[in-house]
Amino acid sequence: MATEQLSPRDRTRRLYALLTEQPLSLYATAVLRIGYGLLYLGFLLREFPHRDEIWGPGSPWTPELAAQLYDQTGWASILALSESRTYFELCYALAVVTSALFALGWRTRAVSVLFALVVASFHSRSIFMTDGGDNLILLMAFYLVLTACGQRWSLDARRAARHGATGDGRTTAPAGQLRYARTTLVTVLHNCGLIVIAVQVCFLYGSAGLYKVQGGTWGSGTAMHYVLNLELFRPWPALSQIADEQTVLLAITAYGTVLLQVAFPFVLFGRLKYPVLTMLLGMHIGIAVLMGLPLFSGAMIVADLVFLPDRFYLALRRLCGRAARRTVRRAGPGKPTSQASEGLPTTALLPQQGGAKGPVENGLRASPLPSPPSSTRPPTTAP
Repeated sequence: MATEQLSPRDRTRRLYALLTEQPLSLYATAVLRIGYGLLYLGFLLREFPHRDEIWGPGSPWTPELAAQLYDQTGWASILALSESRTYFELCYALAVVTSALFALGWRTRAVSVLFALVVASFHSRSIFMTDGGDNLILLMAFYLVLTACGQRWSLDARRAARHGATGDGRTTAPAGQLRYARTTLVTVLHNCGLIVIAVQVCFLYGSAGLYKVQGGTWGSGTAMHYVLNLELFRPWPALSQIADEQTVLLAITAYGTVLLQVAFPFVLFGRLKYPVLTMLLGMHIGIAVLMGLPLFSGAMIVADLVFLPDRFYLALRRLCGRAARRTVRRAGPGKPTSQASEGLPTTALLPQQGGAKGPVENGLRASPLPSPPSSTRPPTTAP
């Protein structure tokens, strides 16, 4: 059967429609929002006992040294505005609250900007006191500002479902045209931000793999031996020693790491990406355990989740729902806990579940915009 040949003009129209009419991978961006919000929240709570030495007035990296670095890099930090301990504690509390609200998806559009400001401020205040994981979180915090990451699995989505769909504003009235223009702008920014995130992850893996190819230790398969013997990255010396004794396995791991990273950008358009993402997940878990870099590994694992389509997250939601219902049945009879019994719309938590049926482009799943309500009958919701 002959395939349809599209002219360059038709391809341009299809690409334009893809970027302007339907937001891509809304569930994936929601997972990124939740993942990075919780990750940074855990990071701040983990370093709470050491916050003064890392970012506060008692840090060896004094505000004067930070100011000299700002002159060279152009960065800035709200933490450098005052050396008062009270001001620092307030900023730290603000960072904790902002990370929690960002993960929950409360007023996501405004909170995402505040979250990016918080991450940038803490990153630039003491850039030499943390590991490389916060570098990726910093980039993703800025990219997520462009996306509509609060339209799924968020308090914003729950509130929007309670108020019902408002349509896309495709009318002739000035207010409707303005609403439609805003919806189109949000869609374009979301899709462009999502593409930038995907390209960033591809460049990260590709450049890391090509950099390893240039090293003699990776070519000889002995790189993992030297990694496991670095004192700075041996949180479990006994475990590192046991792993170091597996010579053949270490050589296979070294070659496999290079192959996975170099091939990653080229397997995203087929089903081969699923086993590759699974192997990368195992690699990052190994890095977190053996090298003691949970923040870096967590940031990479969350970034990889952007390449999973919306149908994956919908299927995962259904599996979790069935598991929860089985748990309730085993616990015995009790008060019904369905959304309908609580007087909430059935789409309160996950509105627009049909979004997984949109077209697929570049390995990203499209989710359609809400349909406009009928002009003769008001929209209805489940009781």
